[in-house]
Amino acid sequence: MDDLVTPRLTLHPMSVIEAKRVVAGEPDDGARWAPGYPSEGVVTGARGFLNTCANTGDPQPFGAYEIRRRADGEAIGGLGFHGPADENGSVRIGYGLIPSAQGQGYASEALRALLAFARGRGVNCVEGDTTHDNVASQQVMTAVGMRLVAADERLKHYRIAWPDAMAGVDPRSEPSS
Repeated sequence: MDDLVTPRLTLHPMSVIEAKRVVAGEPDDGARWAPGYPSEGVVTGARGFLNTCANTGDPQPFGAYEIRRRADGEAIGGLGFHGPADENGSVRIGYGLIPSAQGQGYASEALRALLAFARGRGVNCVEGDTTHDNVASQQVMTAVGMRLVAADERLKHYRIAWPDAMAGVDPRSEPSS
């Protein structure tokens, strides 16, 4: 699977080997990790990806992605899907950046690209959540068009839907070229 490229970022689909290195905190010789990478959230996402791979197989393209700055090639965060689209064409997402990369619009840029990618693959709904005190994440989801749809004692839940996205496309299959 190819990288997703934005003006300032490369979203690199993680392999099982790369995810294992992230969890272990041990980059390979060619990896360029910014100081502070991987964050706790990125490690959690890599573990989830590895669990999915072990239980149901590699979910790519609906797996984990490493966020790299194009300017220097350094990994600064992660984002991705919690697994393939369900039978209704819905996916869940998560994302996170190291502290030094926050507040620069990287999360919004990366999430916009991931949403466009999902929609282009026939996904009709993307959901995400964040804690009540994570205002920055709430702003990111709102900035990319996701809307607050529910809140409970711990989390705020966001969603974006495209009713026309499912027209004849199975979100669990690869698009034809």
